[in-house]
Amino acid sequence: KNRALESNAWLQRETSFGTGAPGPGLTTRFVFQVILVSSSLSDRDQSLFLSADEGATFQKQPIPFFVDTLIFHPKEEDKVLAYTKESKLYVSSDLGKKWTLLQERVTKDHVFWAVSGVDADPDLVHMEAQDLGGGFRYVTCPIHNCSEKLLVAPFAGPIDHGSLTVQDDYIFFKVTSANRTKYYVSYRRNEFVLMKLPKYALPKDLQIISTDESQVFVAVQEWYQMDTYNLYQSDPRGVHYALVLQDVRSSRQAEESVLIDILEVRGVKGVFLANQKIDGKVMTLITYNKGRDWDYLRPPSMDMNGKPTNCKPPDCHLHLHLRWADNPYVSGTVHTKDTAPGLIMGAGNLGSQLVEYKEEMYITSDCGHTWRQVFEEEHHILYLDHGGVIVAIKDTSIPLKILKFSVDEGLTWSTHNFTSTSVFVDGLLSEPGDETLVMTVFGHISFRSDWELVKVDFRPSFSRQCGEEDYSSWDLSNLQGDRCIMGQQRSFRKRKSTSWCIKGRSFTSALTSRVCECRDSDFLCDYGFERSPSSESNTNKCSANFWFNPLSPPDDCALGQTYTSSLGYRKVVSNVCEGGVDLQQSPAQLQCPLTPPRGLQVSIQGEAVAVRPGEDVLFVVRQEQGDVLTTKYQVDLGDGFKAMYVNLTLTGEPIQHRYESPGIYRVSVRAENMAGHDEAVLFVQVNCKVTPFETEKLALYLEVVPVIGINQEVNLTAVLLPLNPNLTVFYWWIGHSLQPLLSLDNSVTTRFSDTGDVRVTVQAACGNSVLQDSRVLRVLDQFQVVPLQFSKELDAYNPNTPEWREDVGLVVTRLLSKETSVPQELLVTVLKPGLPTLADLYVLLPPPRPTRKRSLSSDKRLAAIQQVLNAQKISFLLRGGVRVLVALRDTGTGAEQLGGGGGYWAVVVLFVIGLFAAGAFILYKFKRKRPGRTVYAQMHNEKEQEMTSPVSHSEDVQGAAQGNHSGVVLSINSREMHSYLVS
Repeated sequence: KNRALESNAWLQRETSFGTGAPGPGLTTRFVFQVILVSSSLSDRDQSLFLSADEGATFQKQPIPFFVDTLIFHPKEEDKVLAYTKESKLYVSSDLGKKWTLLQERVTKDHVFWAVSGVDADPDLVHMEAQDLGGGFRYVTCPIHNCSEKLLVAPFAGPIDHGSLTVQDDYIFFKVTSANRTKYYVSYRRNEFVLMKLPKYALPKDLQIISTDESQVFVAVQEWYQMDTYNLYQSDPRGVHYALVLQDVRSSRQAEESVLIDILEVRGVKGVFLANQKIDGKVMTLITYNKGRDWDYLRPPSMDMNGKPTNCKPPDCHLHLHLRWADNPYVSGTVHTKDTAPGLIMGAGNLGSQLVEYKEEMYITSDCGHTWRQVFEEEHHILYLDHGGVIVAIKDTSIPLKILKFSVDEGLTWSTHNFTSTSVFVDGLLSEPGDETLVMTVFGHISFRSDWELVKVDFRPSFSRQCGEEDYSSWDLSNLQGDRCIMGQQRSFRKRKSTSWCIKGRSFTSALTSRVCECRDSDFLCDYGFERSPSSESNTNKCSANFWFNPLSPPDDCALGQTYTSSLGYRKVVSNVCEGGVDLQQSPAQLQCPLTPPRGLQVSIQGEAVAVRPGEDVLFVVRQEQGDVLTTKYQVDLGDGFKAMYVNLTLTGEPIQHRYESPGIYRVSVRAENMAGHDEAVLFVQVNCKVTPFETEKLALYLEVVPVIGINQEVNLTAVLLPLNPNLTVFYWWIGHSLQPLLSLDNSVTTRFSDTGDVRVTVQAACGNSVLQDSRVLRVLDQFQVVPLQFSKELDAYNPNTPEWREDVGLVVTRLLSKETSVPQELLVTVLKPGLPTLADLYVLLPPPRPTRKRSLSSDKRLAAIQQVLNAQKISFLLRGGVRVLVALRDTGTGAEQLGGGGGYWAVVVLFVIGLFAAGAFILYKFKRKRPGRTVYAQMHNEKEQEMTSPVSHSEDVQGAAQGNHSGVVLSINSREMHSYLVS
């Protein structure tokens, strides 16, 4: 009964009757095993009813728990997992007769059996479980022994609740910390690595669409999107992702589930349908090469009554609803099948956009090349005999007794009275096997009646099996008529419309295939590259995105090793073309250069910055970029302990220490090699009263201009994300002073009377969370500022994050240096927070070089900068091929127009002021340090460390009482007590 399904869960298993292939005249018979889960009003009575004979008889089996979900083994039908309402997981190896507790505190819907051919143990279970500390972890164990000793955690750290997914070759989950979510993937059970989406996608949500054919399709809702997602496809390992379609429509359903309007067309690999929403209009697109190219659906010229549709591109197309049905026993709005390639039937409308209330039915038998209208209202669809019979029943809330069917791919339709009394149709079912011609319509006469099941057998309509003469062929092509799809020409066969025969079990649709030569269209843009905009001549050209430098070595590239640099292209996965064009080519092997350390970070394990006296503290040092093998690390823990290490970030081993007295300690790490250096600072508060710290949901950013003048007032702003209404205390350390400045405001102003580099550190104490960020300011006696503006398109792509502003500033600096020949170290571009997107270009004076003439004088540098900006020579590409121009900004009027000259007069005034300061400059120039490029380290880790075995200590290590300092200690100075504040 239909109402019984609301309280009882029916789950079916199929087993083959007999072994081996069926003999002549025999057919394989499937026997269904049924488990009925009771739903008793009494909390003491929970039972399973087991049937091995398709429900003819049942055996009652009491169980000591309340079943929420049953999960059957994909290969062995007697093994089943039971998830209970108490979040416990039980296992049975005899189809529910005996049960064993497997694990407690398990997350619902995030339990997975082993994947055949990928997991070595077929009885392995993947699950997301909560630990005793309240966090969630990914764990695995075999069903025969899931004790704590055999419980394996393939990923060491915590993961986000409800994020674990095991699908085919891949395992996915996400981890949120410091207001940033990172997504991880494991390919064929190898180590977990970060999924490399474009740097500024900044996803709010990520949905796995498909993992077929050793490739991952994901839909990503980026920071600026509300009801749309962007579609990305990966390399075979699922690590690097390239954009294939923007703004795919989405809708949020009950229980926060998300439906995304994209459909993989079954039967022909590489074909997808998607609904794109732009400016409120929803339009349907189709791709034949896994998203490399998309086209609108062609409208039919005639409607179902033979009248002209008057629908012609580019103003009018066919659009389809791509919804999944809530009822699992009826088709969705679009129906496709693996054994019926090219046959697509869906509900939609003709026009300039998709209309929600219009659900006319359209059909194509050549995979979307041509369409025909067949009904004026939506119908439920069922394919029988490999699509040889199409059954349609109207989707309506009134009772029916008529169904329609077609045996010529929808060219003509017949009607059939399947019952003498009209019924409310609840679903359509076909017997097992794609060749079946038997179906069942089930429904109810009234809301108080039992189910009515009506068997419909189409076999008497066909008198014979089909022969070769009953088939014709059709060639797969895209909407431009190109037959080379995914690197091959494919032909399929279909039954002639005049032949009334059964295709049967032995029917195969694929006829012939021939490999094509490779062309430009067989390649898409690689990770970090964007397709050129359609307005430019070569739309197939892939250019590096503004944040990506393809020549840069990987972060873990060590001196003496080699790396490959992408040329911007990669072949579409599963494309089988050979010869011809090779845009991907063989990337050149480049030697890893000696690179300076960058992105150095020091933190306490667990992300705390406050500890108790006498408590063991584990300091973790990370380095995002730069060579690690030749780098030495000078560590000062602030209480007199100083040491020098090598291999510190390579081993990943923490430095163990213990502070005996309360106070504030300045911990510093300086990393240095022959190419340069970097420094990280952490202020540790040692206090007798310390509460647990929760920093995983907050992030702190210090906003400050990197270049300021002597005695110039500068604003230091601490930005806490997300915005927190709780009382927050800010601690400010300026320079080397251990005495912090306390404020309740998130910004302070100060001045600097001496030139040089000054480090500013801020800590924010908010509730139980304490976070820190640090920046280095360059104080100069002379420099010049050129105000800049950007074309308005940049505002739509501005996520207003410090990293994004820094990357855009580096791009502008690099482009200006290239066009003007001004050394890059003399230019610093600083973008301002907020909208509209504005920037200031700081032009620095070169260091004194008595033996060498300057390449350009100050006035010539400024004139060269103005010339290239006015000539609109400074531009860069954004998402979707959007080109952004950089120009001078009129500081007097704030004009939006590009190329204004107001900024030039401001520069001239600054230059004249500089002339008056020439005398002072001569006095100072021999004292000033040569300014170098300053890289500001974010206090969060974007790269996963490379873990190796730790290196042993030096034998002459002193100060062992202070704790274990892993790595190779080159030297330790005698203890020097530093002053600190007593709490």
